[in-house]
Amino acid sequence: LLSGASLSPPHSPPPLLNTRGATVSREQSGRMPRRVFVVGVGMTDFLKPSKENPEYFTLAAEAGKRALRDAGIQYWDVDTVVAGYCYGDSTCGQRSVYEMGMTGIPVVNVNNNCATGSTSLWIGRGLVSGGTTECVLALGFEKMDPGSLGSKFEDRENPCEKHFLAMAEIRGVGAAPPMPQMFGNAALEHMKKHGTTKSHLAKIAAKNHRHSANNPYSQFRDVYTEEEVAASRKVFGPLTKLQCCPTSDGAAAAILCSEDFVNKHRLHGRAVEVLGMSLRTDSAATFGDPTCMRLVGYDMSREAAVACLAEAGVGVGSVDVVELHDCFSANEMITYEAIGLCEEGGAGKFIDSGANTYGGRVVVNPSGGLISKGHPLGATGLAQCAELCWQLRGECAARQVPNARVALQHNLGLGGAVVVAVYRRPAEWKGREVKGAPSMAMGGGAAKL
Repeated sequence: LLSGASLSPPHSPPPLLNTRGATVSREQSGRMPRRVFVVGVGMTDFLKPSKENPEYFTLAAEAGKRALRDAGIQYWDVDTVVAGYCYGDSTCGQRSVYEMGMTGIPVVNVNNNCATGSTSLWIGRGLVSGGTTECVLALGFEKMDPGSLGSKFEDRENPCEKHFLAMAEIRGVGAAPPMPQMFGNAALEHMKKHGTTKSHLAKIAAKNHRHSANNPYSQFRDVYTEEEVAASRKVFGPLTKLQCCPTSDGAAAAILCSEDFVNKHRLHGRAVEVLGMSLRTDSAATFGDPTCMRLVGYDMSREAAVACLAEAGVGVGSVDVVELHDCFSANEMITYEAIGLCEEGGAGKFIDSGANTYGGRVVVNPSGGLISKGHPLGATGLAQCAELCWQLRGECAARQVPNARVALQHNLGLGGAVVVAVYRRPAEWKGREVKGAPSMAMGGGAAKL
């Protein structure tokens, strides 16, 4: 030992530091999970992919600034950034947030296929809940190519290749792009097993197109009848063009924080609590006992929903509004059953009764969903979060779900990952002063900070 060296007591644990280097208590560090709140959300318009659209970092910074403005805080109040994207080089997250400020805080980049945005939320929530940080900016963005999703790395196997080959063993391979085949075959399997029809798929898509008419952020806002949806160009199996989501350019963001942060900055007026959140991946049964529905995430959606609802302490019957990953109308149909909105085999009846829209039991995809709103992969899960927070805050005007109290989010990525989350506004904070700028649920101009 060096003479004069200062020693800690032999059994004294080292201090715990948060992301700003400040000492936190062991209770804050994660032994007792803390409540987590979304206090600000923002997004850009979702756009048809084009080289003429703004750069990814411009879109991302705009969404981030809107979320900060919505919360009524500044970028320097943020401790950590979790940035999600699928199409881009390393450190795109840093390049994006440097447009808002350069404060030296940790920036984590995330890629989890189409569940990337909600995975950013899941990581951010864990950091706040465990006491590592007080305030996280979860940011998702994408600049995409037009047309169906394709691989960017032709010199190696695609991560979804094993899923596709398993599907091919069951159903063979058609001429369509891989994703429509995966989900189209899942629909055909459900039809054979439970008696659903092409009409049910067309009704789902028509509903989502109808909902999008009242969403200024949607890539498409045209309304189509069930017959028009069914008559649009065939893509694969029972799926037509108007039942398939487009690729998109766009960004979305959410501010997550602790209850201490809410109290310190007086953010009660817009705070929405994350009651439960679960991330699941494929189980051994996916390839050990494959079915077309299992290969597109039916099992992991079910497992994530069960875990999330248990953590939240609410039943699915209490949910008023859902943002559900409708990359294809087929996935919305099978996910009704997977997450418990109806019993197994009950999707057809659920759809025919109108239980999935305004005036029914629960409103699914009031934003228009991926089918109409668009699907910039890294932004989708955060756009779902934004929509549900706006709904719970009662700010959605013509698309507002009446008396929305509990919201559920479902965001899926093949390969595979799924996130399910449950949100609710704290009853004890309703009526508190709103600190942030006017809501941007119905669109708005550029955010200036």
